[in-house]
Amino acid sequence: MTTADATARAPRASIITVDDDPGVSRSIARDLRARYGATYRVVRAESGEQALEAVREIKLRGEEVAALLADYRMPGMSGIEFLEQAMAVFPLARRVLLTAYADTDAAIRAINVVDLDHYLLKPWDPPAQKLYPVLDEQLAAWTAAARQPARQVRVVGHRWSSRSYEVRDFLARNSVPFRWLALGEDAEGERLLAAAGQDGTRLPVVVTEDGAALVEPTDAQLAATVGLSTVPATDFYDLIVVGGGPAGLGAAVYGGSEGLRTVLVERMATGGQAGTSSRIENYLGFPDGVSGEQLTERARRQAAKFEVEMLTTRQVVALEPRGAARVVRFDDGTELAAHTVILATGVSYRMLAAPGLDDLSGRGVFYGAATTEGPGCAGQDVYIVGGANSAGQAAMYFARHAKRVVLVVRGESLDRSMSRYLIDQIADVPCIEVLTCTEVVGGTGGDHLETLTLRDNKTGESTTVDASWLFAFIGAAPRTDWLEGTLSRDRNGFVLAGPDLVTDGARPPGWELDRDPYHLETSLPGVFVAGDVRAESVKRVASAVGEGAMAVSLVHRYLEKA
Repeated sequence: MTTADATARAPRASIITVDDDPGVSRSIARDLRARYGATYRVVRAESGEQALEAVREIKLRGEEVAALLADYRMPGMSGIEFLEQAMAVFPLARRVLLTAYADTDAAIRAINVVDLDHYLLKPWDPPAQKLYPVLDEQLAAWTAAARQPARQVRVVGHRWSSRSYEVRDFLARNSVPFRWLALGEDAEGERLLAAAGQDGTRLPVVVTEDGAALVEPTDAQLAATVGLSTVPATDFYDLIVVGGGPAGLGAAVYGGSEGLRTVLVERMATGGQAGTSSRIENYLGFPDGVSGEQLTERARRQAAKFEVEMLTTRQVVALEPRGAARVVRFDDGTELAAHTVILATGVSYRMLAAPGLDDLSGRGVFYGAATTEGPGCAGQDVYIVGGANSAGQAAMYFARHAKRVVLVVRGESLDRSMSRYLIDQIADVPCIEVLTCTEVVGGTGGDHLETLTLRDNKTGESTTVDASWLFAFIGAAPRTDWLEGTLSRDRNGFVLAGPDLVTDGARPPGWELDRDPYHLETSLPGVFVAGDVRAESVKRVASAVGEGAMAVSLVHRYLEKA
């Protein structure tokens, strides 16, 4: 391995290039040094293993890596594998894959696996046109990111406090880095409370990166403190998207990309239920799977790229027509108006009806994946209720941490409700046990869950087991009570749209337009619905994103004829 200046003592950020062809390796190192040698330390390696050794040495010296350039086709360790391991050491380093023309599909794969920043076709001659402009842009992006101060929000609370859990979940789902300090388990938490003048009776306490202490903060206070937007920039838009799950994010991205002034309103965090999925493996374009968090973060970045405003901690409680405008009202009494609205509020998991569990929510009983709790389950038994994909994905996630994962399924098998790929994966994990024809019928606990009662629906026998962790993924309750009297819904509360509103040729009551509702249009013209909240929708991420995009095309048709 060689460097531009092996004896230099001044710490400089490094550019690491790795290619198993010695001639190519020397060539790119020469071109890099000619342009960047005065500012960056150029490190050349001829294998992924050699490059990883350099990465670790640089980390130990307390220096930085600005960019990683790796050849795709290398024996032993491919360029993608190298980048995936290197990004764990230097997550801010810009990642560039060197590919031949025939390997462009590899670059697409790398985008999925390592969040690739760029791929560069070989040869790159002349470098002034094909190499330097690319790397100039990547190094500028690294410099901007590296100079930003690290955000270190700290949360002090009780391990078995429902509000402490809610705060951690809120921060995690909004991609806000934080450190969790459990009172009684971490001395730093005691020191922070003392510095904040608190005695631990009012928790959680959130200490911001600039040292401000928030005692028992609301979600809105958290959002404002960590830099999330809660106030709209104006009072009128082309499109309001209500809900930030896959359907809402899809609608926002397409709305913004097509020139509509778009605002997305979310009551907690973008991503919805899909955002908490540990691994989605049947989404188009991600052959190696993608976590809900990764998918959500990329969608957020796309929406921001197209100048979509995203408001968090805003609860919409009413919708009404006002002339040609459509107006949504928030729970604080303020309003927002637009030409059109897309409802993408998704669904929530139903509460377990078992006695004893209501008071333990957030204290051992959780609705949804609650991935922030994964490390706390280490070496313990975890019970998961549900037989659909969300439950299966959670089982696979918690199997990484727990001693045993028990999947409690009311049906006779998983075949009717879960994708085959997940069923096969679960069957291959020894620590996952599937209990069919079984229900949770009770639970007990003091400050947290301690026991569960399981009933075998075939025999009628009940068994009580020790349990501290229960995650429920049952049913789908639409969040549409606030639409009562405004839009037509089915008996379960899902919003009716398009052909479902037309009965025997008759349009919905109060429909004044001389046409039938468009496919995703609700009983109020100009208001559309997409994703899980729509009646008879397919409960999958891909279909939700597709409906969000389709809804925007119908918004354009509506605006053209309005």
